[in-house]
Formats: sequence, C-alpha cells, structure tokens
Amino acid sequence: MFNVGDKIVYPMHGAGIIESIEEKEILGEKRNYYVMKMPLGEMKVMIPTHSVDEIGIREIISESDADKVLDILSEENVNVNTNWNKRYRENMVKIKGGNIFEVAEVVRTLMQREHEKGLSTGERKMLNSARQILISELVLVKGMDQCEIENIINKRVSCSR
Repeated sequence: MFNVGDKIVYPMHGAGIIESIEEKEILGEKRNYYVMKMPLGEMKVMIPTHSVDEIGIREIISESDADKVLDILSEENVNVNTNWNKRYRENMVKIKGGNIFEVAEVVRTLMQREHEKGLSTGERKMLNSARQILISELVLVKGMDQCEIENIINKRVSCSR
C-alpha cells in the first residue's frame, strides 16, 4: 500500500506523486483510488488501489539506479532486430513491463535508429511514449525539470553514436 506523497510509476503512463487516496463509486461499486499527479503535462491519473500489483505499480528507482539508466543510453545497440514488426512487438513488451532499464533500452535503440535510418510513424509514436515514461521518472528521481532531463538524454544517446 502506498501513501500520499509517495513517488510511484504506472507502467505505460510514467511516474508521478500520489496526491490523495479517494473513494469513488463507479458502476455502483465503491473502491479506493490513488490520485497520481504526473510531473509532465499536469495530468492526473486515478489508479484502483486493489489493482496495484496486477497493474505493476512500483516505487520510483533510486538515484544510483537512475545513473545506471543514463549509462544505458550511452551504450551501443546490440542485436537490434531488422524485422520491423518483431522489433515493434519486442519494444512494446519492454515498455508495458514497466522496467525502467528496458524502457531506456527502447529509447536508446529508437533514437539511434531514428538518426541512422528514420522511424516509421508507429515507432516514432512508441519513441515519444517511451521518452515520456523515462523522463517522468528521471524528473522525480533527479529533482530536475523536463528540459534538463531531455538534454541529458539527448546528449547521452548522441555520444553513443
């Protein structure tokens, strides 16, 4: 169970801070929900408290793990699947899993591929989504703003080329 003020990650949406825990009646059923404020875009998300484990909600990573995530962005790509459909599915599984290290791999791979060959519309959308997930968590861990984190990501990925 999480508390108000906890920094958590909602896979496929990103990181945020629990602002409140509210009881809502939906379809005649009363349930408790975490109200999470996202650091990017001022969006709020309601997460059913009873589904936390099923959804994969977790605490944000530590500062040292954030440094490891940034190191991943500087690595060379290895074994990137050339089949677009298979690569897309593999990347989607990584993003949905909620593991920030795998999300960083997807961001790195797609940013490098975009620079080298360009991306399809689907992969460009995937890159934007994965970047937002990555940025939202790093903003909370590092205590920096979105632009600072974006600059760090861009610099790390460009250094790896």
